[in-house]
Amino acid sequence: MCGRLTQYRGIHDFVAALSIPDALINHIGDEPLARYNAAPTTRLALLHLENDGLHADLVRWGWRPHWAKDRAPPINARVEKVAHGPYFRPIWPHRAIVPVDNWFEWVDSGDGSKQPWLIRRKDRAPVYCAAIGQFPAAAAEPTPEDGFVILTADSAGGMLDIHDRRPIVLSPELAEEWLDPSTPRERAEQMALFEGEASEVFEWFRVSKAVGNVRNQGPELIEPQA
Repeated sequence: MCGRLTQYRGIHDFVAALSIPDALINHIGDEPLARYNAAPTTRLALLHLENDGLHADLVRWGWRPHWAKDRAPPINARVEKVAHGPYFRPIWPHRAIVPVDNWFEWVDSGDGSKQPWLIRRKDRAPVYCAAIGQFPAAAAEPTPEDGFVILTADSAGGMLDIHDRRPIVLSPELAEEWLDPSTPRERAEQMALFEGEASEVFEWFRVSKAVGNVRNQGPELIEPQA
């Protein structure tokens, strides 16, 4: 988990459920994002709260510290270790939300192939994934050091049949608290460890194997398959 996701609605649709009073500082634009099959290293819409308000930026999915140039940048971080391990220590204070519509997981079909499944909220509301990273605070221009990772936890309930890890998804209220720089690190760790949305909030179903090719895009990729 989580190696592919979707961001197809517009950034204002993602922000609408968050009760953050200041005007959005939008470096993305107002059109639908239209990403139906976003892969690692893609620059994705990310929300982070700075002194001048809520920022929406396109930031690369994946991050590594400057001393780890010998390995590919991780795209996810296990919540059990992220707050205290040395690898992610520089970005643990820099919290963000990656708003998505759905994410994908792959299950062994038994014939040597992989069957993709789509996971989304039952109410079709935005999915607010907890993330940490390094991102521009005052300008839209990216730097080579910018990037983010999504926090993951053990799956529970029926979702274990799809994958043993899943993103930490926060309710809109907790997403606001997570974004707030004044939220103590200990409280942020508590939210990430214990207060993510339960499996019962989600539904999942098979989708087309065309998702496996990152060049494929379009709403047909998120339609249920028999």
